[in-house]
Amino acid sequence: MAETIFALSSGSPPAAIAVIRISGPLAGPALRSLTGTLPAARQARVATLRDPGGETLDRGLVLWLPGPSSATGEDTAELHLHGGRAVVAAVQAALAALPGLRAALPGEFTRRAFLNGRIDLTEAEGLADLLAAETELQRKSALAAAAGKLSGRVTEWRDRVLLLSAQLEAQLDFSDDDDVGSLDERFTWNIGALCREMAEHLARPRAELLREGFRVVLAGPPNAGKSTLFNALVDAEAAITSPQAGTTRDVLSRPVSIDGVPYVFLDTAGLRYDAADPIERIGVERAQGELDRADLVLWLGPPDQAPPTAWIIAAKADLSGSSDTGRARHCVSARTGAGMADLRRDLVQHARSSLPLPGEAALNRRQADLVREAYDALAGTEEAIDPLLVAEHLRLARVCFDRLLGRATTEDMLDSLFSRFCIGK
Repeated sequence: MAETIFALSSGSPPAAIAVIRISGPLAGPALRSLTGTLPAARQARVATLRDPGGETLDRGLVLWLPGPSSATGEDTAELHLHGGRAVVAAVQAALAALPGLRAALPGEFTRRAFLNGRIDLTEAEGLADLLAAETELQRKSALAAAAGKLSGRVTEWRDRVLLLSAQLEAQLDFSDDDDVGSLDERFTWNIGALCREMAEHLARPRAELLREGFRVVLAGPPNAGKSTLFNALVDAEAAITSPQAGTTRDVLSRPVSIDGVPYVFLDTAGLRYDAADPIERIGVERAQGELDRADLVLWLGPPDQAPPTAWIIAAKADLSGSSDTGRARHCVSARTGAGMADLRRDLVQHARSSLPLPGEAALNRRQADLVREAYDALAGTEEAIDPLLVAEHLRLARVCFDRLLGRATTEDMLDSLFSRFCIGK
């Protein structure tokens, strides 16, 4: 029999209201033990909660949610209490004293919902991203995944492959043994149409780009104004600025949201390859590594030394005699603020064109790898002459979809996913 778990599912006390959830086969007896009765299903009722010794703990609302029509698919109870620390601690202590009950682990409620078929794996991943969302774009994308937008599409793909498999099996079963015959043109066309849809999804921006932030690296020679511009972009004195060249020795990063778009700005050491200081040389190597990982480079230096696709920034527009302003995409002064609004606006427009669209359930790395495997399996049917080989390719594609939805997965992967959740979720 599954264990019965409980946890505080609302914010940390003190708060106006605290919600404690109980899930498992002993949820009903636990509720009856605390309140003396089991209320009608799915009807909030005011009740006095008492510990096993009969002492009053609190008076609040209680809900009885029998499974399988509950969030976890199990018998569930909710206690809506006054949100003081002492109240929450006393009720949790009373629950822990009941036989067969224990405190929940991080993500255990959601894991049970997945194991009991209330949500699939893509919805669970979307919920994890929703809990971690800090910007509006992150929230909308995660909400789409948590609501089943991606799983609905994958389920549709799987159903279409299943229908193709059924058509192929029928042809194999009812054709002459000596002459199986070729597949009709509609069969091949349907596989091609499905491949095109999957390729379109694979070409979209990944969820990691939205989750981790659009990486903008400030690079250039020493004393080019990188740290001053970095401080202005992150709106904090995060980097030490000095007229002395080589002040920045390591990579400094700061996550920032601008107009709801998540960024990670990185200030790097000045790119001086003849540096004699070994520490400065290490900083230059790390800066070069960040250039390779960047989604966008803001280059503050001679235009002819700029990396490909980098934006050339004239960062000292307030100083007389500043050069190369004609080739710069933006002329700014972080000290006076000149040109900064235009630069931020351009950064937002550029990042939005590179990130998943608002409300679009983007593929994460795991999901994209499985969609790619399914795509390769389906594309392999074009070269398979034997219908039995075609059937095997279709089976491999279905296996990928099952793994994507969590119908076939590993405990290690589940442990990694649900450990991202907080206790009580």
